[in-house]
Amino acid sequence: MNDETIINEFINAGALLKGHFILSSGLHSDTYLQCARVLMDTKRADRLCAALAQKIRDAMGENLPDVIVAPAMGGVIVGYEMGRQLGIPTMFCERVDGSFTLRRGFTLEAGQKVLLVEDVVTTGKSSLETVACVESYGAKVVAEASLVDRSNGTHALPFALYALLTLDVTTYAPNALPAHLQGTEAIKPGSRWLK
Repeated sequence: MNDETIINEFINAGALLKGHFILSSGLHSDTYLQCARVLMDTKRADRLCAALAQKIRDAMGENLPDVIVAPAMGGVIVGYEMGRQLGIPTMFCERVDGSFTLRRGFTLEAGQKVLLVEDVVTTGKSSLETVACVESYGAKVVAEASLVDRSNGTHALPFALYALLTLDVTTYAPNALPAHLQGTEAIKPGSRWLK
């Protein structure tokens, strides 16, 4: 899949939105990728995650991680589909009292290699919170896979990020909004509530 084909999957799913959005990071943007919409079509999810899984196989060869961990909510569907594509177990972490933890009988063993899977990476904040959860069990994140990297190269991840699509979308601090966003109503479409 090339970038144009991937972007068309988002457009055809009504998942590439324009407006004024507050991202989970607290930054503002005039563009939002609603991955839940692109993943609701199981055939589309299969196509996109098959292409992402191939990137992981190409990069890691026979040295695939032992397990996938995805942060809830955004990573749950793509994490499951990546596990299916790669043939490795998948679990997700959830926020409890503001921190990610494994629930529902999920657990990791010390020394397990983990592939972190997200839908979109902007700042890497959720990813790093997931890393803290994984490390609390003595396991280690060895790489991350994401449908979209919209970090513009600014994420602080200490491991390789394999994204199906790298999209340069400008983000703005709340006190530095451009004229076209000033005075417009901001929508918070993500799953993390800001404090």
